[in-house]
Amino acid sequence: MSKVHFRFEDLKVYTKAIEYGELVNDTVEDFPQKEIYRLTSQFARAADSIALNIAEGSSSSDKNFTRYLGMSGDSAHECVAIITKAKLRNYINDDTNEKHRVALEELYKMITSLIRHLSQKK
Repeated sequence: MSKVHFRFEDLKVYTKAIEYGELVNDTVEDFPQKEIYRLTSQFARAADSIALNIAEGSSSSDKNFTRYLGMSGDSAHECVAIITKAKLRNYINDDTNEKHRVALEELYKMITSLIRHLSQKK
C-alpha cells in the first residue's frame, strides 16, 4: 500500500468502480481469442472508464465533477450492453451475467446518488 493518498480514493463509489474493473478483467480472461480486439477490449475499457472518470473529475468543481460522474454512469450502461452481448454469445453463464448486473446496478445507483447530492449543494 502506498504512503501517498488521494481524496477521491476515499469515495466508496470509486472503490466499487475499481473492484468492478477487476471483476471484468477476470471475466474477459475466458472470452475467445477472436474477441481480443473487439468485445474483450471494449469491455475492459468501459469498465475501467467508470473509475477513471470518477478520479479525473473529483478534483474539479461540483458541476464538472457531475459531468464526469455522468460519463461514469454512461460507461456502466455500456458494460450492461456488453454483458448482454457476452451472454448471447455464450461467453458467460447466467451466474456471471447476474453478478455483473448486480454490481453495475449498485454502481449506477451510487453514481446517480452522488450526482443528486452534488446538484443539491448550493
